Amino acid sequence: MVGVAGVHAPAHAQSNYPTKPIRMLVGYTPAGPTDLTARIAAQHLTETLGQQVIVDNRPGANGMLSGTMLSRAAPDGYTIALGSGGEMAIGPNLTTKMPYDPTKDFIAVSRIGTAQLVLLVNPGVAAKSTAELVALAKAKPGTINFASSGTGSTAHLSSELFKHMAGIDIVHVPYKGAGPALTDLISGQVQMLITGYSGAVPHIKSGRLRALGVTGTKRLAAAPDIPTIAETIKGYEVLAWYGIFTPAKTPNAIVMRLNKELVAMTRKPQIVERMTALGIEPEGNTPEQFAAQVKEEKQKWGKIVKLAKIPVEQ
Repeated sequence: MVGVAGVHAPAHAQSNYPTKPIRMLVGYTPAGPTDLTARIAAQHLTETLGQQVIVDNRPGANGMLSGTMLSRAAPDGYTIALGSGGEMAIGPNLTTKMPYDPTKDFIAVSRIGTAQLVLLVNPGVAAKSTAELVALAKAKPGTINFASSGTGSTAHLSSELFKHMAGIDIVHVPYKGAGPALTDLISGQVQMLITGYSGAVPHIKSGRLRALGVTGTKRLAAAPDIPTIAETIKGYEVLAWYGIFTPAKTPNAIVMRLNKELVAMTRKPQIVERMTALGIEPEGNTPEQFAAQVKEEKQKWGKIVKLAKIPVEQ
């Protein structure tokens, strides 16, 4: 992924980069965690690069529409994307008709940060901890319905992993997005959902939903009172992640300029504060490190897709 960056622009053009606005593709709708992360990065890059970075939301196909557009863009640094696990690690495991290969068609510039998900139940569920939920599911197999933002989504696969590792029988109910899934969880149409922490916070604070656990290996700084699922189910870990990608063959000088600014961003106190408030832990790493992470994530989700027996589109 990283090694394919070649020289495809005059040296002076690379050293003067950027000389015009940059488009940042985002494969999800505005106001979600991916979009919010993109806007933080776009604002920072606009200030540090001296050219406007414009967020271009292109939702569709679990982020893969944006990925397709990036794969077809000129490798000149003027079209980049805020990518996440959906289009870069999960999607490639769900179809044999993938319009791009995330490990060949893109350069992973830097992973900006990771975010934990949260295990939620409707307050009417007689479980106030992960252990109690597992016990309830074992006592009444097939009676707990879990929502997701769609078949093959991070929310779906996170719950399938939970189901497998806990050894329980719970039933999947897919929705078209996290919003409808949250609405039906609040109304009691479904009993359980694993979703992004930032979107769930208002409902947790209002008491409309009960948080039983977060999906990382350590508790969230923003909510230290919520245990990790791993405290009950050893080894359980799921992290959503966000990072910047460019098309393959983007000149190395441009890749490294973007990397430098992005890493600096994740060390900036006021940006760290903003990201932490959203439940995102700033990272900032090298292209080589990020490329290895994407490959590892793709393999991990591939195993879970097989485990959950999700049909692969042929």
